[in-house]
Amino acid sequence: MDSGLAMASPDVSDRDMLLFQQLFKQHIGLHLPISKKALLQSRLCGRMHELGLAQLSHYHALISSAEGIEERQRAIDLITTNETYFFREQSHFDFLSTELLPAWASVKTLRVWSAASSTGEEAYTLAMLLDHYRPGGSWSVFASDISSRVLSFARRALYPMVRGQNIPKAYLKRYCLRGTGEYEGHFLVDGELRRKVEFARRNLTDLDAFDDGNFDLIFLRNVIIYFDFPTKIKVLNDVIKRLQPGGYLVVGHSESLHGMHLDLEMHSPSIYRKPQ
Repeated sequence: MDSGLAMASPDVSDRDMLLFQQLFKQHIGLHLPISKKALLQSRLCGRMHELGLAQLSHYHALISSAEGIEERQRAIDLITTNETYFFREQSHFDFLSTELLPAWASVKTLRVWSAASSTGEEAYTLAMLLDHYRPGGSWSVFASDISSRVLSFARRALYPMVRGQNIPKAYLKRYCLRGTGEYEGHFLVDGELRRKVEFARRNLTDLDAFDDGNFDLIFLRNVIIYFDFPTKIKVLNDVIKRLQPGGYLVVGHSESLHGMHLDLEMHSPSIYRKPQ
């Protein structure tokens, strides 16, 4: 194949976009609007070059076939991965440290779910707070994502320093190990803290396939914006089923549950409580 052709980014036709819209909606509930053509192109073209495929329709044929299950997961990883950082949307963690965790000081055990954990920064942020406010206490963090690739990254817990620029200095000193040599410019989350965080692959549109128990606090941030309205309702109801009475659900600042009939009471914008 001519190298110039191999390096050209594939054009995204309306037909191509429709094919990928249907595929991602079917498998993970993702709503990929027509306005996301550039994202589809930029996320998939590198992998297509690796495979020697010049047309998006050819790549779609591969990942929608029975033999293309592993490659389909790779495509899902490429489309859904979003860069994040520690202590993102700080007000949510302020709520935990100033209000929620002090109120729950006498609760014997706490289970927290980071339901769209991406590369793990949110889950480890939660773990740092829990360990700080409940030293020696019984708590755990369960973290899930649709992407196998980001879960592997999260389990490794090695991050560029820029991802941790919002971590309080006391937490950096206590929970993070500065990289040297080939790991210069990175930090590693402390092993003892890592062992308190469990990562697992979960599809939020198919939660009934798993029994992960119930949780006192669930972070479901910056993910429901990618679903159409019926899928949002289904995902939210399935997540709320796994929330203990009196527990809290936290969504992203840019996400609204307005107009949705859910078993929740609003505590403050983006923070909701399940009635007792």
